[in-house]
Amino acid sequence: MAIGAPLGDPLSEHDHGEKREALRPGWALRREPWERAELIGVALGKKPADLVIKGANVYNPYDGEFHRGDLAVSQGRVAGLGSYKGLKEVRAEGAYLIAGFIDSHVHIESSMAGPLEFAKCISAYGTTTVVADPHEIANVAGAKGFRWLIEATENLPVNVFVMVPSCVPATPLERGAGIIGPQDIPGLLGAPRVLGLAEMMNFPGVLAGDLGVLAKLTEAPLVDGHAPGLTGPALAAYVGAGIGTDHECVLPGQAAERLSMGQNVLLRQGTAAKNLLELLPAVTPMNSRFCQLATDDRHAQDLHLSGSINYLVALALRASGVSRPTILNMATLNAALHYGLRDLGALTPGKIADMALYPDLYDFKPIKVWKAGKAIAENGRSTFVPPPGQDAQAIAARDRALRDTVRLGPVSLEDLAIQATGTRIRVIGVVPGQVLTEHLIMSVPPIDGQFRADPGKDLCKLVVFPRYGDPWPPAKGFIWGLGLRRGAIASTVSHDSHNLIVAGMSDPDILACAKALEAMGGGLALALNGKVIASLALPLGGLMSELSLGEISAALDGLRMKGAELGFDQDFDPFMTLAFMSLPVIPSLKLTVKGLVDVQTFQYVPVVLE
Repeated sequence: MAIGAPLGDPLSEHDHGEKREALRPGWALRREPWERAELIGVALGKKPADLVIKGANVYNPYDGEFHRGDLAVSQGRVAGLGSYKGLKEVRAEGAYLIAGFIDSHVHIESSMAGPLEFAKCISAYGTTTVVADPHEIANVAGAKGFRWLIEATENLPVNVFVMVPSCVPATPLERGAGIIGPQDIPGLLGAPRVLGLAEMMNFPGVLAGDLGVLAKLTEAPLVDGHAPGLTGPALAAYVGAGIGTDHECVLPGQAAERLSMGQNVLLRQGTAAKNLLELLPAVTPMNSRFCQLATDDRHAQDLHLSGSINYLVALALRASGVSRPTILNMATLNAALHYGLRDLGALTPGKIADMALYPDLYDFKPIKVWKAGKAIAENGRSTFVPPPGQDAQAIAARDRALRDTVRLGPVSLEDLAIQATGTRIRVIGVVPGQVLTEHLIMSVPPIDGQFRADPGKDLCKLVVFPRYGDPWPPAKGFIWGLGLRRGAIASTVSHDSHNLIVAGMSDPDILACAKALEAMGGGLALALNGKVIASLALPLGGLMSELSLGEISAALDGLRMKGAELGFDQDFDPFMTLAFMSLPVIPSLKLTVKGLVDVQTFQYVPVVLE
């Protein structure tokens, strides 16, 4: 099996009907009779293997044990474990061979890198399969963005399986450029490597029995969930609608309740939302089979420096109370079983030989990584060479449709004013390490008839500009606890509609950031004294760079250094936190382009309390 062959849906683009229905709810790569015959001959020792990893400690997730032996690979699949000879042999005495890790839920766009750079990075750290939700690019470009991601993830050193975004826009309370309605779902489900429907964030719509929302659920063989804070009868109703996972748990009791109702729980450790260690006490020998690992949103710096699922595995193993086999299964077989990836998740006979060799079981930084038996990384560096047709020129031609997506209407300093028509204001309260926020009420003395930012109180003005050409004024509010002391910070990575969001202590700095991001086609920026002092362009949909992941990481280091001059703590990622301040499906208070939203009541509320 050639590494250049996409490990995707075995059906062609024109064959999505009756045959695909027969495959549900699983996925397996088609094997010809001669391939099976070849593997049988190798397994019996009658033919030499293509590759043999000699003397490795091979992890078997079915019994939770490491078994010493020679792992034989034929036609990209595991032939057997025992004593074998191979055309190519790799000495691995004492090292640990584990199936490629699986990320159960990730937004590739949140890495700020293109899919190729993302895949090269995470595969070098031992993650060889992801279940991706292209929700971000779909909100920017609709079905066109979804199809772009399908095309851009072919022939990579990582299996990229895709879930169809379920909420584009996430709710009627915000406005993006893309729209994916119930009528679009069946066609998108038939695309290559699609497994089901991505996180159903519109839990109020589910609970209200909205027929449009429920129609989306009806079409999909698998549905991922997103139900922060739901409990009791409301959670039962949500699960009963057919939603099989949740990755929004922040407390062990929430995870335990979901597991008891039959959901799989994805233990998340991203850049902004870090819940893994908090949730581990909910994992028991009885329910661990239904627990998986996910990064959700992980920034370029974290990926570049410490990797993906390998980091979560190392972090979990350093905590007490959960066994090593349990953690390794959460990173491999559990996800494969849930998503029906029958060829993945273990190094047992017939499975695809996606695997990584580790010198120890502590840091989980692999010596070597193979994709379908072909070496793709060594000592933390990708050795993957894209196949013909995937050169820079071809990628540029493909990506042209995602450029120039930031178009602001006329805006002036006067548009940023918040008139003091009362004595108190609603304020978004940042919760450290979480994407949840608090709904604060603060008394703030007006200045010249306006409510203004106050560095002494850590109170910033927050502004969301419509970026898709809508002739609307920006939405305005306040945020507390961001850590900004002067200047402004801005981003077009602004979940989920990805309008242009800016937090600042001065209106001129807020406006300078907005204008700069429009000129560069999207990205990140910091401003001080009316001028941009640092930026990173993200020209692909305002979400992704064309730089390598290492170059993106270096640029983010520069932004972080400049951010310290504005007051941000060096251990805090203000851009990732800012990106979630307009997401009206995670409590409690968020600012969308349409106004301030109380997520608990799912209604707009005024900033100023009269």
